[in-house]
Amino acid sequence: MTVTPRLRSVIAATLTVGAVLGATVAPAAADPARDAPAYQKYVALGDSYTAGPLIPWNSTWCFRSNNNYPAWLATDLGIYYEAGAFQDVSCSSADTSNLSLPQPTPTPELNLASQSPQLDAVTLDTDLVTLGMGGNDYGVFGSIITCGDYRDQDPTGAPCRDHYTVNGVDTLSAALDNTGRNLERSVDLIKERAPGAKVVLVGYPRLLPPTGYCPDVVPFADGDYAWADFLNRKLNAVMKRAATGNDATYVDVYGPALGHDACAGDAAWVRGQWTDLFAGVSYHPNAAGMRATSKIVLNALGEQRVAGATAPKTRPDGARSNREQQRWLREHPDAVLPTDDAPVGAR
Repeated sequence: MTVTPRLRSVIAATLTVGAVLGATVAPAAADPARDAPAYQKYVALGDSYTAGPLIPWNSTWCFRSNNNYPAWLATDLGIYYEAGAFQDVSCSSADTSNLSLPQPTPTPELNLASQSPQLDAVTLDTDLVTLGMGGNDYGVFGSIITCGDYRDQDPTGAPCRDHYTVNGVDTLSAALDNTGRNLERSVDLIKERAPGAKVVLVGYPRLLPPTGYCPDVVPFADGDYAWADFLNRKLNAVMKRAATGNDATYVDVYGPALGHDACAGDAAWVRGQWTDLFAGVSYHPNAAGMRATSKIVLNALGEQRVAGATAPKTRPDGARSNREQQRWLREHPDAVLPTDDAPVGAR
């Protein structure tokens, strides 16, 4: 999402810890006839709700986690470890303009690396594209997550909504109408580059509960809960229209996230106001939310059998499918799958 003062301070703290690369281990060979992947080249596009900032481990100035939903989706599709089959170019703070324009990272003020336009990764042979983006256009989500700053003005009212209402117009709601048009153009641009690709727009998860409040976790005024949830739903609605009106697929994450909002405690898929340098940024998905999202997208792709499976507790042998081996490796990063002539071991 947008680089707010809170996120900027998190980034500054993270720079002192350093970016850590996840281990990559080649899986054992599998029967290609039995285990051919449904997709040969998957490209993930998106903002921080796709990238997963501070979910271990982040490998670039985009604060892109190797445990975000694109990584797990690629794993369950059996292509995470396949050379050239998976590319994740999602980037924290990206908006739809960064599909076509470079993005300074980690912030425009602290430009340590310029990221290429995300669409550069989409080529003629790309056959799957996921797009999780739109919340940063016109600073909408960045404005929502500052609502805690207005609570003291009217704890039981909606001071944040009132702040963004000008001459009777809800400016953030109006901005989302423009976001919808931006997303429609984005889908067109993707299809121009990869006309044969399946294009999937991945919606945003539910941030707030349908009833009740948790001011210690989400310190919004009571009336701003309903307003922020309305904007959350409207963002997903414009994403859905952009997808269905342009022969793309929309995947609803908001609905399945009922009971997993920021107020849901251990069941939450998104964080509240607190950032954890080793668990995720405030008001962003956590690791559980990313894994859940990957399964939701997987099911939408018609991969129910894989989505319902769980990684075996013991190392899969060569007789098991490549997907099972990849899933097991991702959940056991210290393990080493054997080659044909080497016994299994551990680091």
